[in-house]
Amino acid sequence: MDAPVSAKGHYDIGFLLLTGFSQLAFSSALEPLRMANHLAERPLYTWHLVSRDGTEVTASSGLPTAVDQALEPMPQLDLLLVCGGVDVQSHCDRATLTWLRRLAERHIPLGAVCTGGYVLARAGLLDGYRCTLHWEHIGSLHEARRFPEVTFTSRLFVMDRDRYTCSGGIAPLDMMLNLIGRQQGLALAEAIAEEFIHERIRGVGDRQRSPLRVRLGHSHPKLEEVATLMEANLQEPLALDELARYAGLSRRQLERLFQRYVGCPPLKYYLELRLARARLLLQQTRMPITEVALACGFVSPPHFTKCYHDHFGHSPSGERKHRQQRQAELENADDRLPRA
Repeated sequence: MDAPVSAKGHYDIGFLLLTGFSQLAFSSALEPLRMANHLAERPLYTWHLVSRDGTEVTASSGLPTAVDQALEPMPQLDLLLVCGGVDVQSHCDRATLTWLRRLAERHIPLGAVCTGGYVLARAGLLDGYRCTLHWEHIGSLHEARRFPEVTFTSRLFVMDRDRYTCSGGIAPLDMMLNLIGRQQGLALAEAIAEEFIHERIRGVGDRQRSPLRVRLGHSHPKLEEVATLMEANLQEPLALDELARYAGLSRRQLERLFQRYVGCPPLKYYLELRLARARLLLQQTRMPITEVALACGFVSPPHFTKCYHDHFGHSPSGERKHRQQRQAELENADDRLPRA
């Protein structure tokens, strides 16, 4: 499917900036548009920065960003991208969700970068669509059984009809290059990639998370196979002998592989994967701590608490308390913003 080109001769894109948005993800989406105009020597794209009340928005880095306007009056757009980041759940206020639904009623294509897809899902605007979200949040949504009508994938980005969703980091660069390529031709998209020293325009088939060999710089096929098995079996962890048998290795061979390439025993690596998943669930869902423990393969809550404290330096309840305090601070700061 080709992305539509505006009859105006240029394409108007709005960026809705939420408090705590990822500056990197936002810039990765915006900069290809600027470069397209520069290389084409004419304004192929224009953009508008929007916040809920028209005041500047602070990114996750703490940098304030000025915007062009508030939600009203509603701008004339060809595409609106929601730019999310940390604590995105705290920024799904009624006014923002209603505004997004009104855009959808006007048949304006909608998209999101980083965690912005969560807001579209909360507005009910991804029901029946395939989409993506930053990988840290996808697992939490599945565990919490949120948004059953939405099909989440682990792709870098998804273009499904009039919905354009993207994960974080520099993945928005690839999504926008694909959008530009469909509208203006592949030659321009490749020229932009060259300007940004981006050696390959990744496509809709690329996934978010790097293989273990890329993260470590070197690896072994059997090690990657075992690591994939571990990630797929966090709720009911496999025994070390089972992992070795599935990989066609002896237990001692498996232990030597992990020690050589990962620098720790396989069970320690497995435990850290489960604890990392538990931390995301504590931060991003309201699941009871006992359910979080079970979802991550801990049959005993006291054992879960001990392992969590040993690894992170505080208990699971302390993790959740810190998140609640952080959310309250953000809400209080939001209440102090001047209203348009």
